[in-house]
Amino acid sequence: MEPKRPRIAVTMGDPAGIGPEILVGAWARPEVHQGCRPIAVGHPEILRRAARLWDTGADVVPVASPDQVQPSPRIIPCMVCGPDGALEVAPGTIDARSGQAAYDAVVTAARLALADQVDAITTAPLHKEALHRAGHRYPGHTELLAELCGVQEFAMMLYLGPDEHVRAADGLAVVHVTLHTALSNVFGELSTAQVLSKARLVDRFMTEMKRGVRPRIGVCALNPHGGEGGLFGDEERRIIRPAVEQGLAEGMQLEGPLPTDTLMVRARDGEFDAVVAMYHDQGHIALKLLGMHRAVNVTLGLPIVRTSVAHGTAFDLAWQGRAEIGSMIEALRVAGRLAGPRVQGSGFRVQGSEK
Repeated sequence: MEPKRPRIAVTMGDPAGIGPEILVGAWARPEVHQGCRPIAVGHPEILRRAARLWDTGADVVPVASPDQVQPSPRIIPCMVCGPDGALEVAPGTIDARSGQAAYDAVVTAARLALADQVDAITTAPLHKEALHRAGHRYPGHTELLAELCGVQEFAMMLYLGPDEHVRAADGLAVVHVTLHTALSNVFGELSTAQVLSKARLVDRFMTEMKRGVRPRIGVCALNPHGGEGGLFGDEERRIIRPAVEQGLAEGMQLEGPLPTDTLMVRARDGEFDAVVAMYHDQGHIALKLLGMHRAVNVTLGLPIVRTSVAHGTAFDLAWQGRAEIGSMIEALRVAGRLAGPRVQGSGFRVQGSEK
């Protein structure tokens, strides 16, 4: 028998950006449907516009329940949500109406997953300023989903599967201790407890990806040259090293704190399966240089599986038929892989939590 494919709710993102385009563009690819049963979440008329832009011939069909879903490259079942006012927003424009549309799609998809009506969610990018203009004061998807799921311990992780640039057999994961915050806030937000928490989350994720084998995890230093013995800062000795020592005592395979410039080269070459970065760009820049259009965003610590593209709304490219769909295809593939064992009845939960 053919394995049962997981059902994945795919949000359209901010309609003024490339979200609807990459959803529809990826949907037309047969390999997407080989790994999952997708259902779109958003405004159907916006998705119809994207289908006309790509000239895929796909028909967007509103549905009232995921049970009605019969997706194919030419059929896009859509759970309807979002204000009609979003239809009036011009491409590349920051607008509260498009921020509300993106918010509604995320909330709808998350509730479907929490109710076990879908097996995972994959999100197209939203625009944080548009989200704020709509009255939703979240730094991004990660924090919004954590609140919807009622969790306190969570993390953003970027993941790249193995290829000629990533030599670890099970890919490379980068998890972030601090996330959507001003760089000037990082020093105050960093703590031993937070470093240890993120290490535990990525250890759990990669252990399951490696079928029970504990991953090798490199922990980034915060300061240049690892602080140079305190000459450039003492956070390595005072905050990061105690977290590494406690993680080692718990059985994790941690090494660090290590200067990030050389650590990421070693990780690329397969010496590490995962990296704990101290702040957003410390992890994002290095991983995106290795695979900008293959990188996938995974939220750790949730009771649901959530993946996303690893890029933004790209307002400068929106609605021109030039959007890159590779990250969306990969995000759907990874979501299908993570949710698949649960659908097969193995009890596999990539986030390591009960539901």
